[in-house]
Amino acid sequence: MPTRADRPYGSFLRGHHDVAPDTGVQAPPQRTRFRTAFRRALPWSAVLAAPALAIAISMAPAPRPEEAQPSATPTPPMSEVYAKVAPSVVQIKALRPDGTLGESGSGVIIDDAGDILTALHVVQNAQGLTVVFADGTESAAVIISEVAASDIAALRPSTTPAQLLPATLGSPSSLRIGDDAIVVGNPFALTRSLSTGVISGLDRTVQVPNQGRTLTGLIQFDAAVNPGSSGGPLVNRDGEVVGIVTGLVNPTGQPAFSGVGFAVTIDTAAGALGVPPD
Repeated sequence: MPTRADRPYGSFLRGHHDVAPDTGVQAPPQRTRFRTAFRRALPWSAVLAAPALAIAISMAPAPRPEEAQPSATPTPPMSEVYAKVAPSVVQIKALRPDGTLGESGSGVIIDDAGDILTALHVVQNAQGLTVVFADGTESAAVIISEVAASDIAALRPSTTPAQLLPATLGSPSSLRIGDDAIVVGNPFALTRSLSTGVISGLDRTVQVPNQGRTLTGLIQFDAAVNPGSSGGPLVNRDGEVVGIVTGLVNPTGQPAFSGVGFAVTIDTAAGALGVPPD
C-alpha cells in the first residue's frame, strides 16, 4: 500500500487537516488592512462631506448690523480736552485812553504766526494791547483786522514764545443742541479757567447793548462766562474751536452770568479774516 512517504516532495496539499501550519508565515495584520481601506475611502468621504458643509454654511445666521459695526471711539475725558486747547489761549490786557488798564479779555492763537482771534469789544479803542501767553511770556500786539458786524478782531503779537501751539479749528455745522460746550478763558483775570455746559441753541440773533448793532448766527450755550471770558474759544469735545465767545445775557443788566452765553461761529470769525477753518 502506498504511503505518504512515497509522494514526491512538495506534492502535499496545503491546508490538509493532517499537515501542521507553517509557523514562519504570518497573516497580514488587521491594522494594515484598516489603514489601506481608510485611505481608499478618504477621497470619497471628502466628496460626500463637501455638499453638507456648503449647506451648513449657507444656513448659518448672518451677523446683525449692530454686530458688524466697529466699536465707537471712546469720548476723551475733559482733562484731555482742556490740555489740548489751554496752551492756545491767551490773556489780553487793554490800555484805556486815560492810561489805565482795562479789564482783561481772552483770545486764541489760530496759526503758526501767532495771530490771535478775539472779540472786537475787548480791544476796541484801546491805546495799547498786551497779550500774555500760556507760558507767561508777554508781548505787545496790534489789531490787524476787525469785523464789527461779527464783533471779531484779529491781533498780531510783536514776539511769540519758542513753544507756540495754535488751536485746531472745528466745524460749527456739525454742532447739535445738547452737545458739549467747553469754554476756556480768563474770567475776572483768572487765567485759563475751564467751564463746561451744553449747546443750548443755534443760529441765535442778539441785540448788542449800548452798541446799536445786531449779531446773527450765534451759538447759544450755558457754560459759565463772565467779564474776561469774551474773546476766548468755545470748544467741542474733540478739543476743536467752534466759536469765539462774544458775550452773555443777564436780564438784570449786570455783567454776571445768568446761564445764557453766546459765541460767533469759528467759520464766521476766521472766514471773515481770510482764515478758513481746518
